[in-house]
Amino acid sequence: MGTESELRLSLLPAAASRLIRHPLLAKVEPVRRHVVHTYYDTADQRLRRERVVVRYGKGEATVRRFASLGSRQTQRSEWELLGVPGALDFSQVDDSALRQLLETVQPELRAAFTANFHRRAWHLEPGDGVRIGLVLDRGWIGVNGTRQTICELRLDLLSGVAADLFSTAAALQADLPLHPEPVSRFQRGYRALVSEPTPVVKAMPIDTSGAMTVTAAFRTIGLACLNHLQSNEQGLHESDNPEFVHQARVAIRRLRSALRVWRKLLPDEFATSFDPRWQALARHLGETRNWDVYLAETLPTIVAAFPESACADHLQQHAWERSASNRLAARRALKSFDYSRLLLGFTGALLALPDDDSRRLETFAPRCLDKRARQVTRMADLAQGGDAAARHRLRVAYKRLRYTLEFFAPLFPGESMRNYHLAASNLQEVLGQLNDLAVAGELTREALPGKLGDPVCDWLLQRTDSLLPKLNHLLEEFRQQPAPWQKGAGTAHGVQEVVAA
Repeated sequence: MGTESELRLSLLPAAASRLIRHPLLAKVEPVRRHVVHTYYDTADQRLRRERVVVRYGKGEATVRRFASLGSRQTQRSEWELLGVPGALDFSQVDDSALRQLLETVQPELRAAFTANFHRRAWHLEPGDGVRIGLVLDRGWIGVNGTRQTICELRLDLLSGVAADLFSTAAALQADLPLHPEPVSRFQRGYRALVSEPTPVVKAMPIDTSGAMTVTAAFRTIGLACLNHLQSNEQGLHESDNPEFVHQARVAIRRLRSALRVWRKLLPDEFATSFDPRWQALARHLGETRNWDVYLAETLPTIVAAFPESACADHLQQHAWERSASNRLAARRALKSFDYSRLLLGFTGALLALPDDDSRRLETFAPRCLDKRARQVTRMADLAQGGDAAARHRLRVAYKRLRYTLEFFAPLFPGESMRNYHLAASNLQEVLGQLNDLAVAGELTREALPGKLGDPVCDWLLQRTDSLLPKLNHLLEEFRQQPAPWQKGAGTAHGVQEVVAA
């Protein structure tokens, strides 16, 4: 989507004419340009691997180096160059390692793809001291004789604060179907160049540190969760690969876990405004995920266990239909105007949170982890010998502890944290298997009402019982792990103090 000083939004071509007539732009004459940008790389895409972009157009060349080529390019270095393709002057690049790379590959550079578009640019002054550049680009990306449509809006904050940028975007979004754009043009070009399928994106490590303020840490984590979610948007729309749904759901769960951790430090209206909307979206994805797991993992074992039963065919047909209908509902939810507004509104509110310089993460994190460890202990006592509902509550508590561990992991480096996190992950995996079996029983009852589903449900309960000894063993193993955020974490006594608290 962009950063605190830039927003990238997509819109349907049919809506572009409505943008031009929008009241915010009515009294401002746009500057018009025809732009052709050609992106260069080697045959083996060396620059792409090095996260470097070389772009040329109408006598202007630009080199950009990104910290990553993910969906949010929040850190980049940029240089304007002289020369023409084949004879670019890289001496102006003041990063010596990058300059050497560029000079080495220059003889091998060739045109990879082209962005050809018409640009209209406006300078807006929506408030005192606020200046925003608005650019509308319409055209296409040309790759190997094919074309992909470009219809994008970019807002640049020239003066003012981030809230001004987002309030302007919200004013436009109130009348236009604008969606935060997670994929850059050169990413689209490269994917088309090599016919690369949209990748499943997992959560990346979050760069938190003890010196951060608690608000800055929450902001960093929130943006990382949004990045994780939007990185899987396109795949969820275009592919039936269940991992896209799974990763989008994980992203929202991590985000909601962060909201719980920081809730008391946030303005009251922040969580009450956004958390129910994230929860509703997660519900769509959760239903889809349940049927995905049932189809891919549980149903094959049921078919193998009941090879002569006619019920297996009925289960499979019902599961396919429910999976397809839930996937369609999830796609509609992520195509909805409400979702687009949620993304933009949440990001704007996140960036506008007031910072409290007196609260540091290094003192906040241990207290949060202590609290979640105590919650896990209470749930574990209830789950041992308990029912599926008690085990589900324990699973949720462990998941929240695990996400919190991942948020704060850079503060507690070393073997103790790795072992603790591994023990929590192993336990969560078994709890997940037990939860899948419990959900499978519910879905089987839906597909085979009355007594028809009794044999399958009884078999699922037997599988559940067979996992309980493993659960108890892993619970005990986890109890012996020292808490890495506590002093004296090198001994098991550290976690006993947390568990007993």
